[in-house]
Amino acid sequence: MPEEREQKVYEALENLGISYVRHEHPPVYTVEQALLHWKGIEGAHCKNLFVRNKKGNRHYLIIAEHLKKVDLQALAKILHDDRLSFASDERLKRYLGLSAGEVSVFGLLQDKGQEVIVVIDAGLQKEKFINFHPNVNIATLTIAYADFEKFLAWRGNSVRALEF
Repeated sequence: MPEEREQKVYEALENLGISYVRHEHPPVYTVEQALLHWKGIEGAHCKNLFVRNKKGNRHYLIIAEHLKKVDLQALAKILHDDRLSFASDERLKRYLGLSAGEVSVFGLLQDKGQEVIVVIDAGLQKEKFINFHPNVNIATLTIAYADFEKFLAWRGNSVRALEF
């Protein structure tokens, strides 16, 4: 249930001592839709892409600044992997417990085996604050970038920061 997924995010952040600001808005499924509701929200806004390699044996959560173009073919070369493509709804549900339009770093709470590789746009590292959905697309959470790194370290997934 969406409420449970969202509540797990707040519980994790509180247990880690991570403060956040919640901004409620109508459901959004794309960056274009979200732009209408991000006015006045401090920090970098992110797009989150869940992709897989051609063999389907590696899955990546790509986190980039919302306006940055992500070239999956070029990224595959940087990662020394074969062709990358968007993962199916079934894979998204299995690995992150989410549906299309809800993809967020907080989906890693469902990745019990730390199988998803996180790829971060290195340009985000200069940001003081960063924004993500709390595993539902009716809100945006603002957290400090340092706390984002704290959350990733706690989750234990492999993380790579790359220029793209």
